[in-house]
Amino acid sequence: MLTCDVTGAEIVDDYVLRVSFSDGTQRVIDFEPILHGPLFGPLRNLDLFNQVRVDPDLGTLVWPTGADIEPSVLYDWPEHVDAIIERRRHQYVMAY
Repeated sequence: MLTCDVTGAEIVDDYVLRVSFSDGTQRVIDFEPILHGPLFGPLRNLDLFNQVRVDPDLGTLVWPTGADIEPSVLYDWPEHVDAIIERRRHQYVMAY
């Protein structure tokens, strides 16, 4: 697995970011389906979600809630997204 740092993020729609990586790869990621739970749930507030920034020390996206995602997961998002959605729905949505 190739490990690349996140070097940029651009808001392209509600809850959707274009994420740039150190090898030049870009991914357009819709985060809305994973915004559940104590760290990510508050990011349903678009004003808060849009405060996303790149932390150069961590090499990934971070939000004021303390939420972040491992850069390798962002890089390989298509391989991880279904499992993340299912886990969050099971943990946070179905629990209520």
